[in-house]
Amino acid sequence: MRIAKVIERMKAYHKGSVRGVAIDPKTTRDQVLYGNVEQECSGIVTTCWASSDVIRKAIDLHANLIIVHEALFWNHGDHIDWLKESNNQTFLRKQQLLDEHGIVVWRNHDYIHSGIPMPDGTYTDGIFYGLAHELGWCDQIILDQSCPLAFRVEALSAKGLAHHLMERLNLRGARILGDPDTKVSRIQIPSHILGDDRALIQRCDQEGIDCLLTMEQVDFTVSEYIRDANQLGQGKVIVNVGHFNLEEPGMKYMLKYINAAIGAELPAHFVASGDSYHYITR
Repeated sequence: MRIAKVIERMKAYHKGSVRGVAIDPKTTRDQVLYGNVEQECSGIVTTCWASSDVIRKAIDLHANLIIVHEALFWNHGDHIDWLKESNNQTFLRKQQLLDEHGIVVWRNHDYIHSGIPMPDGTYTDGIFYGLAHELGWCDQIILDQSCPLAFRVEALSAKGLAHHLMERLNLRGARILGDPDTKVSRIQIPSHILGDDRALIQRCDQEGIDCLLTMEQVDFTVSEYIRDANQLGQGKVIVNVGHFNLEEPGMKYMLKYINAAIGAELPAHFVASGDSYHYITR
């Protein structure tokens, strides 16, 4: 099967619309980021990000299609003119690695977030359902349209939650803002925390959210609020492990449906781009 056909069928498998608006093929993030899609697909690797090590592993697995969730060359849209013009050495070496082995990279971001089919005929965000599956919390999901994912779990400490994440997601560590012994049960994964976060602060205050499990996070706004709330005895904390670390399980979960989606039995492998961080403590 040609790689172009694999991509076409993968797109068709997903819901393909967000809030009733169809994904526009011209403006979606989900473009072919690199390579010739007219070649036969020898195998597929799924991953969050096609790092150089992931590409090398795909080569070892004789897979010439890498399906990623994030950009290949470090910017949305994967614009490369600026890299070529500056003769960026990291870009040139990564490009050479792809060229020498005929690797195609396709980004599946908007489609997988739009939804994968569930047994009851509904669709759910494939990235965050994959995370819930990896954490063993599919039955603890709370339907909440204000955020990507929310859980109600049996109460545990923030430190216990951090260890659960580290074990289930194969992470080296986690950061806790607030008292690590704080008991939490209502856990929410918010969208990116980048600055103007008044609505999230109000939800935390009014909806009984006692733990935010965060992707991006700045040291202002929500972080300041959670710190004050914790110091005032309100039992709120943040556990932070990073964007890619939270979203990668959704790309692992893709292996459970990828051959059904494309209607063919092609070799498919998940290759973790891995924990983004090392932790050094005193």
